[in-house]
Amino acid sequence: MLELSVRIRMEGHVASTTRERLGEVEWVSAATRLLADDGIEAVRVEPLAAALGVTKGSFYWHFPDRRALLDAVLDAWEQRATSAVIAHVETAAGPPSERLSRLFALIGRSRRAPGVEHAIRAWGAIDPRARSVLARVDARRERYVRGLLRGLGLPVGVARRRARFLYLALIGEFTWVAHGGPPSGPGPWRELVRLLSAR
Repeated sequence: MLELSVRIRMEGHVASTTRERLGEVEWVSAATRLLADDGIEAVRVEPLAAALGVTKGSFYWHFPDRRALLDAVLDAWEQRATSAVIAHVETAAGPPSERLSRLFALIGRSRRAPGVEHAIRAWGAIDPRARSVLARVDARRERYVRGLLRGLGLPVGVARRRARFLYLALIGEFTWVAHGGPPSGPGPWRELVRLLSAR
């Protein structure tokens, strides 16, 4: 009986220690989920620690303060939702028209993206740091689409306007879905890309 009691205490200690050793990635992922579900004001250390089943000490092992966590959320979002997406589209060879279609098909498959994107835009409206990252991401995404349109032979001014139109349509789609609307699906995006790619 004593041996069983000791083993239970030790197993409990191991489980607790494992939980306490959560990495930065787990904290950032949990913070991003909370951001998408409840907005930036909900992203606080105590509720995150409770949701992850750890103490606040686990948080401070990885981050000096809440601001550092928020910066990590922005960095991870920029990497995952822009850098990684562009890299993925570029890995498959093909003409600009195929890469454009691949880009919007890839974006349309993400169920989490609309909520996260909408929450980050709302956050950017009240926080200069978030606004700065958002502006950089917006500029890079538009620039990438504009480059693909230019690759189709469109003049600079036309490519710029059409890239903006496509990007605004994407923001509208994210907002629509984040507020409970059904995703448009691949068909409308293919048609929009086809129309805006035409010379």
